[in-house]
Amino acid sequence: MKIRLLSAIVFGLALTLAASAQDASQRGGRGGRAGQGGWGGGMGMGNGITGTVTEVAADHYIIKTDAGDIYTIHFSVNTRIVKQAIQRRGEGADNPPQTIQPSDIKVGDAVGAAGEVDAAAKSVGAVVIAQLDPERAKQMREMRANYGKTWLMGKVTVINETKVTLLGSVDNAAHAFVADEDTTFRKRREPITLADVHAGDVVRVEGAVKDGIFIAASVAVMVMPQGGTVPHDASPAPQPR
Repeated sequence: MKIRLLSAIVFGLALTLAASAQDASQRGGRGGRAGQGGWGGGMGMGNGITGTVTEVAADHYIIKTDAGDIYTIHFSVNTRIVKQAIQRRGEGADNPPQTIQPSDIKVGDAVGAAGEVDAAAKSVGAVVIAQLDPERAKQMREMRANYGKTWLMGKVTVINETKVTLLGSVDNAAHAFVADEDTTFRKRREPITLADVHAGDVVRVEGAVKDGIFIAASVAVMVMPQGGTVPHDASPAPQPR
């Protein structure tokens, strides 16, 4: 249940950044880079990064990721800077993000930035920067710590009988899970089977590690929009009846 809620939070943020990046592109944002926008970095989903602001300047922020890496987030007048809407438990869909000024982001704030990531230079040419709700940022850090232990997400690369290998969205590393007779599968919230999962599909997996093997309790095939990197199946998973 907790992982389902946190997955919804992560995907909600991904949608916020992707939509903002698309809007920035349509408004003529950062030439040639807007189309590469996405969200990920610390959570790994598209071209982006998340972390805590350690320094604020006129045209960039310095952030520290949860992994301890230091990144420079470059922005300009074409970068869209927003504040993530706060959603309390029991509320419906997120409110639209609110546009803010670069000076509204302070040292200590948690931010996510989407754009062109240069991993070697540890920099991001940002199309959109989102100031994150502190509670959600905390939940996302907790969720990342559990990646590979209680949940996985990534693109399926190999299916060998009941063993599925995927390229992790969080760390771009290979991970594998095994399905058993108790594993449930769904796509667009409709029941499917392992036979309906194919190489190239992006899946979200919940389960647990037993004797060094990740056993899947549930597998959701994410439905990707045309030309995008953010799943349509990004709304909160239905709660058990």
